[in-house]
Formats: sequence, C-alpha cells, structure tokens
Amino acid sequence: MKPFSLPKNFLLGTATSGFQIEGGDTNSNWYDWCQKGHISDKTSCIRADDHWNRYKEDIELIKKLNNKIYRMGIEWSRIEPKKGEFDKHAILHYRDEISLLIKNGIKPLVTLHHFSHPLWLCDEGQFENKKVVDYFVRYVTYVVENLGDLVTDYITINEPNVYGTCSYFSGEFPPGKKSLKLALKIFRNMSICHIAAYKAIHKIRKEKGFKGKTMVGIAWHLRVFEPYSKNPLDKLMACILEFLFQGAIFKSMADGRLRIPLGTSAPYGKGNYQDFLGINYYTRSSTRFRGFKYDYMPDTPRNDLDWEIYPEGLSILCRKFYNKYKLPIWITENGTCDNSDAFRLEYIYDHLFEIYKLCKDGIPVERYYHWTLMDNFELADGESARFGLIHVDFETQKRTIKRSGYFYSEVCKNNGVTKEMINKYIKKINLSV
Repeated sequence: MKPFSLPKNFLLGTATSGFQIEGGDTNSNWYDWCQKGHISDKTSCIRADDHWNRYKEDIELIKKLNNKIYRMGIEWSRIEPKKGEFDKHAILHYRDEISLLIKNGIKPLVTLHHFSHPLWLCDEGQFENKKVVDYFVRYVTYVVENLGDLVTDYITINEPNVYGTCSYFSGEFPPGKKSLKLALKIFRNMSICHIAAYKAIHKIRKEKGFKGKTMVGIAWHLRVFEPYSKNPLDKLMACILEFLFQGAIFKSMADGRLRIPLGTSAPYGKGNYQDFLGINYYTRSSTRFRGFKYDYMPDTPRNDLDWEIYPEGLSILCRKFYNKYKLPIWITENGTCDNSDAFRLEYIYDHLFEIYKLCKDGIPVERYYHWTLMDNFELADGESARFGLIHVDFETQKRTIKRSGYFYSEVCKNNGVTKEMINKYIKKINLSV
C-alpha cells in the first residue's frame, strides 16, 4: 500500500437507511415481512439500532468519525401513516435530526424511498399500481415543502433495480412475488415515479426560494457483469443480464424515455432527470448461459456473505457511466459484510484508491458514502450481517467504534491516506497496488 490524497473538495461520509436503523415502526411493509418470519436469523426491524430515539448520540459518533456528509433515509410510513394524512410530529422529528447534522457541519443527503413504505400503500397495490406515481409525488411534495429549506440534496429511490428484482422476481423482499412480468412493471412505474419526483423537487425548491443548488438523483446498485468463460453464450448472457438488471431502467430514468421492455413513451417528456450519478457498488457478477444464472469468479476473495471483493469494478463502472452521461459521480454506497472487522479496513483502502486513480484521470468523483455507519438490520439477513464502522450490541444498543472505523475517521480527517496511517493500521502489504 502507498499513501494517496483525494481532491481538496472531495467529501467523505457514511450512509444509512431509515427502517434499517430507526426501529419502532410497525407501519411498514418490512415490519410486516419480519412478522411473517422471512428474515434468515429471525430478527426484526422493530429493534434495529433504536436510532429514532438515539439520533443525537449517533450524530455525535458521525462527528467523531470526521464525516462531512451523511446519507440518511426518511420513512414514508412515519410521515404519511394513513393515506393522505401526514404526521406533523414525524416531519418535525426529521427536521430536528437534520438541523443537528447541519449544526455539526455535516451535510445531509436525504433518501425518500429505501425499500420501505407504509402498509396503506401495500393495500393499494404498492408499485404495481400506476396510481403510485400520484401517491409518491404527494409524499415527496410534503417532504420538500417541509424540509427543503434545510436539504438541497435528494435521492428519490434507492436501488430501484434491486427493489424490483428482489421483491417481484426472486421473492427475497416483500411482497415476495416471483414474476418477471411484474418486475418489469415495477421498473416502469418506479421510473415514472422518479421522473415526476425529480421535476417536483426542483419546482418546489425554486418556487419557494430555498437557498442552495438543488441536486436530485437515484442511488443505483450497479454491477460489473462478466462472462464466466470464453464461451460466446456466456458473453451473451452477460449482456442480457446487464440490460435487464440495470441497463433498461437506468436509461429510462436518466432521460425520461422508457426503454423496451418497460415501454416506448416519454410520459413527462425527454430530458435530463439526474443531477449526479449515484452509484452503490459492492461486487461483480460472473454470468453463465447454462442455467441462465450468475455466479462469482472462482478463487477470488469473498466477504462474509460470499460476495466477491473486486475493487477494480468500481473504476470500470465509473468510467463507463461517466463517459455516457458526463455527470459528477457520488458513490452513494460502498462497503462489505465483515462480521469480525478482519478485512474492512483494507476493503476501504482498496476502493478509495480506485477513486484516487479515477480523480487523477479527470473522472469527477465528488463524494464517497461508506455503507454503513453502524451495524444495522441488514434486510433479509437481519442482524447477522455486519457492515458497520461501528459495532452495535443489539441487546444493549451499545455502540463501539471498530478498528476500521478509526481508520476511516482518519481518512476523512486527512482526505486520504498518509504514510503514518499505513504504519499505524496496515499490517498486510497489498502487493497489487
């Protein structure tokens, strides 16, 4: 390993989602899913990190980690607990949390939908129902009218491709359906939801005269799809899966023109519907035509969920999407499941070094949000998969900064990695650098 410095104006921070850390919410689709016993370790998001009550303590930890930016989710189920009825206390709670972040010199990036939504929306057909566009815009409008003086930066939808795939194709997430036709319908409706919300956020902040440059985007889960072998059919499979998982929906949301198989129209007109490229990056997929599936490359490093660790993929994706869209890049999630904190430090270094190389080459990567601030309720894996820089004892709710967390706090403070940090933290030399 060797020292490196990121650009002077580069911003480093952490990312979380509302229901994965807040706890206490019985009104969401994920709480209902937990109650039905679908979580691998049988835990529930009703506990999580109790962040709803401990946000002041957690903001102190964010400050201690020297974060300048923080990506946070707000919960639709709390803000609009009943159809068309908004909870003033909930929005004031988020105002207090955001105000405290700003007071501590931490810039918030607010995610409006991160896999979870209220139970009344489930009764209305969720994102299967085309009326969801009106419902989503109504909710977004209320949020921006009440938080827009504090918040300039928004993610409309987190990983719409993952939501559609896991909720309506593989059945791992609620509502647990398994239909390619339905998944494509979800992709279509989510695309229109984003476009309509993008226009609404810009319009509201402009009309109300809220200060600061409005920045709106999507947090995309992007993967490198590579053929498992030199077989041309494996290569074809890589192209097919890449298009179905991220190609068609990305293009549709980006410029407003729906792509086949989502449609062919442009419901709100063609244009630019993202102000930055939000990239969530974790791994690459090795595709096989036989069995119509993806796997991971053999003899490669893996994390505790058996995902391949492939830092070079971050550079591949950033270059590819920047060359097409010419927008600033924000790494809105990047992290790894490492329950014993054995290799997270090296993981962070290797991925930030890729960003350093990108910036040197003139690719405008502007922000990095590590997933995640603290161990949380990690979706279908529950409390058993630890991605945090901070260890959480879920029984006592005690927070303890990990070795990787202290390392990352110094990265944030120094805007890079110094020789002293390498001597202090790094025990193994990475000969590939």
